[in-house]
Amino acid sequence: MDKILTDFLSNLKQRGRSSATILAYGKDVDQLFEFLAKATEPKHIQPEHIEAFKKFLSTNKYTAKSISRKLNSIKTFCRYLLSQKIITENPASKIEHPKYETKPPRILSKMEYRSLRDACHGDSRIYAIVELLLQTGVRIGELANLSLDDIDTDKIVVRAYESHPQRQVPLNQAAGAALAGYLKARPKTKAKAVFVTKTGRAFLIRNIRTAIDRYFKIAEVKNARVNDLRHTFIAHQLEAGTPLTLVSRLVGHKRLSTTEKYLAFVKKSEAAPAKLEEL
Repeated sequence: MDKILTDFLSNLKQRGRSSATILAYGKDVDQLFEFLAKATEPKHIQPEHIEAFKKFLSTNKYTAKSISRKLNSIKTFCRYLLSQKIITENPASKIEHPKYETKPPRILSKMEYRSLRDACHGDSRIYAIVELLLQTGVRIGELANLSLDDIDTDKIVVRAYESHPQRQVPLNQAAGAALAGYLKARPKTKAKAVFVTKTGRAFLIRNIRTAIDRYFKIAEVKNARVNDLRHTFIAHQLEAGTPLTLVSRLVGHKRLSTTEKYLAFVKKSEAAPAKLEEL
């Protein structure tokens, strides 16, 4: 089993799946075999085993969304077993996903993101981070990995990673000014990361999340998270009439359909702007 799982995860990596996806798939498949008390080899998996696992998850208060994600991992694993001729029939092919409602993205209003901006204005580092996330739509992981070589006066370069190609994202006046203000106060350090701690070490993703969550509370913006700044950028650009393909390219969506989903939550402007909307 261990070798089969290792080979499966290696196959996912070769196919360009993200490290987070690979980790999740590995844990999900492991959980299935732990549930089966490791008495069943992959080649002996039956549909009733997966149905029993699905029922076990539901009984143990896993959400329908979590169960669906775990089933997706198991279905992918079973397709791999079939492709490697370890099994002759796919036991997961007829397993149904539980139904659940997809929550709409949390899009901040102008009052909300301006309140957040005001709350962190005295903290040049967090203020610059908020402006970059809000004005460019980059992912928090991409922001945390920015190096000094990746920034210019009018753009940032998001380096290629995993299955995401390199892309350039323009900086508007607000983002550029906030970044310049932070760089003047940035601690002197040999670290190449743009955002660093007071001791000169790279500012970690989890610490960025914690800091911004704190400022959301100070600003009294409820039920908001760091990723909502990215949602807000996408929604406001589409609402302003920025072309769908341009927004999709700037935020690094692999599929245009991912960006299209936001159209259901915005009132699109009739006239397309000549430049990106500044939030």
